[in-house]
Amino acid sequence: MADAAADKGFFASKGGSWFMEWFFTIDHKRIGMLYLWTILGFFVVGLLLGLAIRLELFSPGETIMSQQAYNAVFTLHGVIMIFLVVIPSIPAAFGNIFLPLQLGAEDVAFPKLNMFSYWLYLIGGAVALTSLFTGGGPPDTGWTFYVPFSAISTTNVSVAVMGVFILGFSSILTGLNFIVTIHRLRAPGLRWTRLTLFAWALYATAWIQVLATPILSITVLLIAVERLLGMGIFDPARGGDPILYQHLFWIYSHPAVYIMILPAMGVVSDIIPVFCRKPIFGYKTIVGSSLAIAFAGSLVWAHHMFVSGMSDTAVMVFSFLTFIVAVPSAVKVFNWLSTMYKGAIRPEPPLIYALGFIFLFAMGGITGLVLGSAGTDMHVHDTYFVVGHFHYVIFGGTGMGLFASMHYWFPKIYGRMYDKKLATWAALIIVIGINGLYFPMYLLGLAGMPRRYYDYLPQYTDLHQLSTYGSWITFAGLILMFWNLWRSRTRGRPTGINPWGAATLEWTLPSPPPTHNFDEDPVVTHGPYEYEGITIDEEHAKRTVEADT
Repeated sequence: MADAAADKGFFASKGGSWFMEWFFTIDHKRIGMLYLWTILGFFVVGLLLGLAIRLELFSPGETIMSQQAYNAVFTLHGVIMIFLVVIPSIPAAFGNIFLPLQLGAEDVAFPKLNMFSYWLYLIGGAVALTSLFTGGGPPDTGWTFYVPFSAISTTNVSVAVMGVFILGFSSILTGLNFIVTIHRLRAPGLRWTRLTLFAWALYATAWIQVLATPILSITVLLIAVERLLGMGIFDPARGGDPILYQHLFWIYSHPAVYIMILPAMGVVSDIIPVFCRKPIFGYKTIVGSSLAIAFAGSLVWAHHMFVSGMSDTAVMVFSFLTFIVAVPSAVKVFNWLSTMYKGAIRPEPPLIYALGFIFLFAMGGITGLVLGSAGTDMHVHDTYFVVGHFHYVIFGGTGMGLFASMHYWFPKIYGRMYDKKLATWAALIIVIGINGLYFPMYLLGLAGMPRRYYDYLPQYTDLHQLSTYGSWITFAGLILMFWNLWRSRTRGRPTGINPWGAATLEWTLPSPPPTHNFDEDPVVTHGPYEYEGITIDEEHAKRTVEADT
């Protein structure tokens, strides 16, 4: 019989200082948990700021804050959610915890560099937040830091962009670590065609992180140089070119959308076969689509710039490439639905969140084609239509992918099961809330409501209020979800090794996984989605039946 410390797995204390054991650890699982807790903390802050924005927009005129405060809250919400939550969320947290386990490895390739990446993330976030309380006050430029305003604003833009600069290095080092880990630390017999689709998604994402993030780092550094030294790089008043900034920013930021969404797609690709008891339909096609998204997504940055005065030829080329990049995303949706076809579907909470992801991502993806077509983009460019599309993809897509990850791997991390009924209700409330929050933005955009505005005409009041009501529903669903998971860490029913009956390597380990991962190097003899002979953990299944009875 294992002792209590052993039952805690990698959570078990070695008898030293808690701070030293966790914040100077090189165990990939603990580093992943540090990322997860920190990211969720920033998510709560960003969420409250988003609620404040919606409250301000509940009615025309000043509601709860001044125009300057609104611009600062708007900027801070974007910076926190994009750079501190969405981009690192699934790769840095669940990628760190489960990629080595899925590869049959003891750790990532560079454990100390992994810890350094987390410290850079923590320092970069602290520097970005420092901009709120120093200098000329919170930056008011929006998360894109568009010039020339960001070059001449008297607010504390320089400190904020330096925080983003540091965060970029954290992202680069994490991507580099994952690439080397996947290439060099796979278990015997784990060929490329036997990798999980989550590992493939992290692999494609890591290449974007390594190749595209340096462009962002250089760009935001140039903003700081221009502000501090008065050089004319982007500011036209000093001989600079603001269109150059847009090119450099979107050369990174459009591939960054796929840094955000590809890991969520990998999670969904792992979840659906488990709860449909079928091998994934079109394994190689999904792998190819992940790599195609990473490649083609790096070529379409200028579809954000159709109204900037570029040539008709450039508009046609970038519009065509935008439609091309939609194809591999559609392939994934087709393969997921095909996997479910005639499957033995078990509507467990992870699958509910995955289905929510598919629906919300499809809503955002289809409307993205409206923005990719130059003719329609001219009408809805810089309107609330863009805000609705972006949030459907990022919050509805990546957010639901993150929540699906949390519910899928929760019993493996903590060795306990949450209340499934509450988890299902939370998922349904969140999906309803997200649609109520963002669908009215499509209508606002089609009606001509510009984005980023502090105030608006009375004719838009009803749709803004409907959107705000949706934010309250979403918030209620999130509170229910987090409360359920939080209390289940210690009160949930104990689970066995494999409560879902999954076929990937991490489910062969105890729950929680031990510090050293595998006692012996596993030998892989088949693909990750072959379920013949694999059943749900009998002890957990028995307890579930008794509880339901």
